[in-house]
Amino acid sequence: MNSAVTIIGAGLGGLTLARVLHVHGIPSTIYEAESSPTARTQGGMLDIHDYNGQLALEAAGLMDEFHAIVLEGRQAMRVLDRDGTVLLDKADDGTGGRPEVQRGELRQILLDALPPGTVRWGRKVSSTRSLGEGRHEVTFADGRTVVTGLLVGADGAWSRVRPLLSTATPRYVGKSVVETYLFDAGTRHPAAAQAVGGGSMIAPTPGREIFAHRERDDTLHAYVGLSEPQDWFAAIDFTDAAAATARIAREFDGWAPELTALITGSDTAPVLRPLYALPAGHRWDRVPGVTLIGDAAHLTAPNGEGANLAMLDGAELGKALAAHPGDIEAALTGYEQAMFPRSTEAATFEGAEMQGTTGSGDDAIHRLILMAGGHEQGR
Repeated sequence: MNSAVTIIGAGLGGLTLARVLHVHGIPSTIYEAESSPTARTQGGMLDIHDYNGQLALEAAGLMDEFHAIVLEGRQAMRVLDRDGTVLLDKADDGTGGRPEVQRGELRQILLDALPPGTVRWGRKVSSTRSLGEGRHEVTFADGRTVVTGLLVGADGAWSRVRPLLSTATPRYVGKSVVETYLFDAGTRHPAAAQAVGGGSMIAPTPGREIFAHRERDDTLHAYVGLSEPQDWFAAIDFTDAAAATARIAREFDGWAPELTALITGSDTAPVLRPLYALPAGHRWDRVPGVTLIGDAAHLTAPNGEGANLAMLDGAELGKALAAHPGDIEAALTGYEQAMFPRSTEAATFEGAEMQGTTGSGDDAIHRLILMAGGHEQGR
């Protein structure tokens, strides 16, 4: 290949692509809207699966670095009833195939494995357009432009690259989560810490659930799920942390105090995160010189697969480009033909399982116990 690959977005997918290209001697440049690697916190825990995310890290030559950041014991899983009754308590015996890491630490090992200057920070894309013959122009918010013979959108849900390929836009899935953090939990929030256990905990009911992870440094990171229309959340003033916390907590009246403490005991202001998805089976006709990876290509509501699929997309695209030197279209065609069914299968399979967790109470809990009990391992 004669020209560098232009990647929009320095998330896990874009960074994995750049790293795999680097392994194969192919230059790339990533343009990222954030001003620096530390411009914001990078989310919570990720379980990296042996059937997709770990395959990507192998292709990137970073398995040793990955193993060094794994948090031992975090594959433990608990399912609780709303009254705090423990319905399942599955220990982490090290055989689960989904070790847990902090997203920010995973992102950092990918950043550290790239040549200096690969990522251009503070370059927010305002628009993209085709110049014909497989070439595209990217315009940034500061007015600067770049022209490229291979453009990859790794820029997430609201991708500026996607319109070159598809008219699809993400739709609200009817559910949002409210994010909270409890610090020094063992000392300051012992009941909540005991409820969560050593790994993750979920307490599911129809339309309401609390999910929490034990992160590094004795931090509990909770996601409070509520199935309500966006107008319902719009009526809550999230700029008033105390009022918003009280309003969300009211939806969990009657729940065990060690569970509601994951809302009321938050050491940070509650953050609202509406959930969106692209149409199931989203795909596009081949357009020369451009493609998508990760959420830009196949955004779904969180189902445990998004980060893993983004990394695998990046790795598979990188390998395809390396396998077809001088023939970008053959590489993009091969990548997309494999990516479309792979992402559809993951969305359908995992989505059905996760939707089951918010169905009727007893059925939701039964499905969660089956999932946590290892029946879905090897997917």
